[in-house]
Amino acid sequence: MAAAKQVCVGVITGPHGVTGAVRIKSFTARPEDVAAYGPLADESGTRRLALTLVGAAKGVLIGRVSGIDNRNQAEALRGLRLYLPRTALPAPEPDEYYHADLIGLEAVLTDGTRLGRVRAVHDFGAGDTLEVARDAAPPAMVPFTRAVVPEIDLDAGLLVIDPPPGLLDDRRTAPAAGGDMA
Repeated sequence: MAAAKQVCVGVITGPHGVTGAVRIKSFTARPEDVAAYGPLADESGTRRLALTLVGAAKGVLIGRVSGIDNRNQAEALRGLRLYLPRTALPAPEPDEYYHADLIGLEAVLTDGTRLGRVRAVHDFGAGDTLEVARDAAPPAMVPFTRAVVPEIDLDAGLLVIDPPPGLLDDRRTAPAAGGDMA
């Protein structure tokens, strides 16, 4: 699975109890779907995990991983990110995208000028934001809205950005002579 495009669908946040159960933070739209699409794997794809959900607790799911029978084994999984091959997931609805499909796309302006590549997709609470790595400037944080990103062509590997004034300005400033940065 390491060679195929993978999607991180969750992370094990730690043990739950003493019998090997684990706490899982799901990144899927419906949290319980973290275990719905088949065996999971670690980032390298070398370790496969069969996950069965057994409950939920404050903001996490509780699950059992095949072969994990005690708290020490469960503790050893803390921080393990859980992946699926992109092909195991259902097709997104129209105008919806998996973050994994957006990362790596070339970002161009409406006139075709290359801006950079999408490095990450963040959600800081007010909607998704694309982090675009630029060649000759610091990364740009671009709101992922239809107004700012009017076109996405996954087959061509690019998206079009129509930035509002000032969005892509390089905001780096040097402190005044003798002044301190607060």
